[in-house]
Amino acid sequence: MNPSAPILVTGAGGYVGGRLIPALVQTGYRVRGMGRSVEKLACRPWARDPRVELVKGDVFDPPSLEAAATGCDVAYYLVHSMIATGGRFAEADRTAARNMAAAAEAAGLKRIVYLGGLAEAKQGRLSEHLASRIEVARILQAGRVPTTDLRAPMILGSGSASFEIMRYLVEHLPIMTTPRWVRSLNQPIAISNVIGYLIGCLERPETAGETYDIGGPEIMTYQRLLGIYAEEAGLRKRIIIPVPVLTPTLSAYWIRFISPVPTAIALPLTQGLTSDAVCRDNRIREIIPQRLMGCREAIRSALQRAKQERLETCWSEDGKLLPFEWPYCGDADYAGGTRLGLSYRAVIAASVAEIWRIVGRIGGKNGYCYANALWRLRGLIDRILGGRGMKTDCPRTNELQAGDIFDFWRVLKVEPPCQLQLFAEMKTPGDALLDFKLTPLGEKRCELRLAARFLPKGLGGILYWYALLPAHRIVFRGMLVNICRAAGRALIRGPERIALENKNVCFLPRYHG
Repeated sequence: MNPSAPILVTGAGGYVGGRLIPALVQTGYRVRGMGRSVEKLACRPWARDPRVELVKGDVFDPPSLEAAATGCDVAYYLVHSMIATGGRFAEADRTAARNMAAAAEAAGLKRIVYLGGLAEAKQGRLSEHLASRIEVARILQAGRVPTTDLRAPMILGSGSASFEIMRYLVEHLPIMTTPRWVRSLNQPIAISNVIGYLIGCLERPETAGETYDIGGPEIMTYQRLLGIYAEEAGLRKRIIIPVPVLTPTLSAYWIRFISPVPTAIALPLTQGLTSDAVCRDNRIREIIPQRLMGCREAIRSALQRAKQERLETCWSEDGKLLPFEWPYCGDADYAGGTRLGLSYRAVIAASVAEIWRIVGRIGGKNGYCYANALWRLRGLIDRILGGRGMKTDCPRTNELQAGDIFDFWRVLKVEPPCQLQLFAEMKTPGDALLDFKLTPLGEKRCELRLAARFLPKGLGGILYWYALLPAHRIVFRGMLVNICRAAGRALIRGPERIALENKNVCFLPRYHG
């Protein structure tokens, strides 16, 4: 393999592709990321790396696919067509695989690495989704370019569709009626280990043209996996009642009802539950040795939010990768679990510095500019529930710093005179963040945004948020108006409710400094 030739990654904007590319770059490879929208790919942080080249290509457009593959030695095939083509995904996957095999031969590729699906038919039947994944491997391997087929079971990590379905089921339903297939066996694998195998195949030429089962170190039922998730999320034990009447279609619509995962994704995944997914061939473990992450550890990593302080960058400035199990930029809307929020803005006839003098001193003896009695009541409730409550007599310096504590808040981020980000350390069924952001609009004009984000813990957290939402709307509007009055400046526009910024980006929950 030519070390200077870029590696083609099809499906670069997908869940696995978005994690594979920065991992390849960190390993020292040049990468050519292919997607139908270069503009969307360009928004990813790794797209700014000089070793990454973005190209527009579509597996259903053979000329664009061949052009993307030209000049490369190896291609990763990470494309599945369930969403774009609805119920005709099997036919679409078949066409796309044939196009890829032909383009690889025409472009002179030396290898293809394909991430497929692992399943064992029950009563001689496989779901259409899993059968299609296996057929794609056969089509690719029938071509003249050697294709490595890595057959994976359920992938554990934030952003994985199957993981997110599990997340919403467990967090939203204390009692679950599930299909009998919840007792099917699976050998889940952490996304970190999937990436390890994908990259490892590049360095082991003997894997060319071979088929390998890849899985984690444990075999268990989906029911047990749901129980482990509840334990790691700190939720009460879930009651799971398997029933015979839930068809895959009914299950998919139920999943869509309680979660944002599209039915087009949920249906083939629930159909796949009818099959066991257990490795029958473990040769890959000797060829590409790595520490396999257990189910509990993988789930814990996906839920570990205390260190996710830079998720918007996906990897740090020095190129250090964050755990693949965490949410990444560009993941699907449903990735990362339920996020609730409320945001308002106001345009004020004042400079940013003038408004910051009020915002930077908020809390403590200075109060919150509006409904101080309600804030004190919330502090009293927190004290009754075992929290520290609202200590308005706590000493306050004029200049807040990250890590400072006042009332029931901890300062997560402070950038005078533009932003103050507070994390709530009160007793709540979830993690809450309050964010003040100032943007200059001219010499004597600025915009003030006040946003609350909430990551609920279980169904109780969701009910808590919506119960307090009417009060939050009144309080936030009042705070913006009174901040303007306290600065002695005129309100030009607002307060008006706006869409929450970065709704997909996980904020900074529990601080353990």
